[in-house]
Amino acid sequence: MRERIAVVGGDRSFVHCNCVVDVIVLEEQVADVGERRRESRIGVERGLKRVQRIVAPVHRDERDATLVLQRRTLARRRRRVRELRETPLGLGELTVRDLGESGLVRRPGAPPEKSESSKKREHDRQMFTIDVLTLFPEVFAPFVGLSIVGRAVEAGIVDVRYHHLLDAVAGTERADDRPYGGGAGLVMRIEPVAQTIDTILATAPAGERRAIVVPNPAGATFHQADARRYAGLDRLIVVCGHYEGIDDRLRALYPIEEVSLGDFVLTGGEIPALAIMDATARLLDGAIAPESAAAESFGEDGSIDYPAYTRPPVFRGIAVPEVLLSGDHAKIAAWRREQSRARTAARKS
Repeated sequence: MRERIAVVGGDRSFVHCNCVVDVIVLEEQVADVGERRRESRIGVERGLKRVQRIVAPVHRDERDATLVLQRRTLARRRRRVRELRETPLGLGELTVRDLGESGLVRRPGAPPEKSESSKKREHDRQMFTIDVLTLFPEVFAPFVGLSIVGRAVEAGIVDVRYHHLLDAVAGTERADDRPYGGGAGLVMRIEPVAQTIDTILATAPAGERRAIVVPNPAGATFHQADARRYAGLDRLIVVCGHYEGIDDRLRALYPIEEVSLGDFVLTGGEIPALAIMDATARLLDGAIAPESAAAESFGEDGSIDYPAYTRPPVFRGIAVPEVLLSGDHAKIAAWRREQSRARTAARKS
């Protein structure tokens, strides 16, 4: 039985099918408008804004053990919600990993919380860092929070840091200005970009392997091989241009790599930055299942992935290939290899 339940207001809802919907922890973008003109900052605050929705299923079958909540478990979760509401939490102090799979309690048998010093040592040893320089950090929060990048952040695999370029200018100064020689549009000034990069480099560990990437339609096309190379580094710095681009002296000051998603123009570098972050983060150890990464397109051999099918077996007269329903794994593997080879050849022709 399907039941539509309002979650927030009257314009958002979800559908559940005879199941218990546990406590839902929502992320909310909270804007803090600063004193400087046109300046805004957005952070994702977990815990400050929480909505409790404990919904019992309609016409629940009490004989079905999978649909029966233990009263003690439910009471314990409710107590935990009250405790969280009474505790003032700051940005970043509460994460989904802290709450556990249920969204409320730490998983049974989970290791104790690590000290700050041990966290720092672990970060220095193995965490991949992505620094994003941008005028619009609010663009990234929704995507990162709902993507594999966000899951990698929660798992402690990658650390994503946003650097608002307006923080590097004084008073009411602008981060962009009219181009020398005249012409339409604005050019991002070199001072705030260089100052931010210098700060990142000054605090980076000695011997760190890193790349400074600038999305630019004039750059080389971004490929899967580039994502694999970035994933083998320790840090990726992505500088998002805007308007008519960045003062070209950036190329003389730093060993930057200019990359392009294709032969088209975007308003800014934020969308290419998201694509680069996603393509790179998903290749880090632990971000996705190893078998999923091994079977993807553009792997080590450069081949395209085979076509995939799922239920129903027939849809609008189009049937799933019989070999996939045969249960013969050797034949299925051979069919997939052939489909991958044919797709790859057709793409290169």
